[in-house]
Amino acid sequence: MMRFLMWIPLFFCGMLHAQEELVYSVYFEFNKYTLDENQGNGVVNFIKTADSTRIESIQIYGYTDDIGKDAYNFKLSTNRANTIQEKLVKSGIKNKIIVTIEGKGRILIEDDMVENLPERRSKNRRVDVVINLKPLPKIEIPGFFTNIQKNHTVGDHIYLENLLFERGSSKLTFEAKTQLDKIAKLLMKYKTLEFEIQGHVCCTPPYQKEAIDLATRKRHLSQNRAEAVFKYLAFKKIAKKRMTFKGYGNTVPLGKGSEYDRRVELVITKA
Repeated sequence: MMRFLMWIPLFFCGMLHAQEELVYSVYFEFNKYTLDENQGNGVVNFIKTADSTRIESIQIYGYTDDIGKDAYNFKLSTNRANTIQEKLVKSGIKNKIIVTIEGKGRILIEDDMVENLPERRSKNRRVDVVINLKPLPKIEIPGFFTNIQKNHTVGDHIYLENLLFERGSSKLTFEAKTQLDKIAKLLMKYKTLEFEIQGHVCCTPPYQKEAIDLATRKRHLSQNRAEAVFKYLAFKKIAKKRMTFKGYGNTVPLGKGSEYDRRVELVITKA
């Protein structure tokens, strides 16, 4: 079965710090949750060849296609996740570092996405195995800031390092709102600044540029996260005419380390 390995640059999982992740996907036949030898060896090798000194935890998420009822698909996706967990443990992976084993149920397909529908569905019959890695030391990038400054130039990025989301969610956490409260106060002080709110993700295979928001089952996650920040800042009395928002999916990697790609950020459009 097809599989892929990718870096996930995204703020989520309720962590206090940005965290680097590796993801390996195992694909299943329709209505099946058993592994063949190649699949089993592939996922075990994925874990064993990762940098063991940086592995903090492992998460396992099962999915199905959109055919069938929710209850059945949740059970099937859970069985798929459990199958992977059992394989890892039998192969010597310590169970205590596997912190999540969860069936997510079915992944819906956009109504207008009828091209290559069987292939799209086959990509959703899968389990994602996520390795959470301890973060590397941060690097400084010119034009990138972690807060609003007195003097900005057009194109400056304000990197919201504490803007965290749960996996697959666009709902703002308490930590995110706390940081946005501070940002709002500074934006009220520097009233000439205008900016675009940019949402980014990277937890998608190469053929899909956007991730799924589990609340809507639609591939609008980066857009929804950017819009959530827009609405919150508007609630804090920041004029809407000063702001725009846009989701960029996984299309704007910075090339400076994956920790900088896990982000929602503000980009100055008028100083």
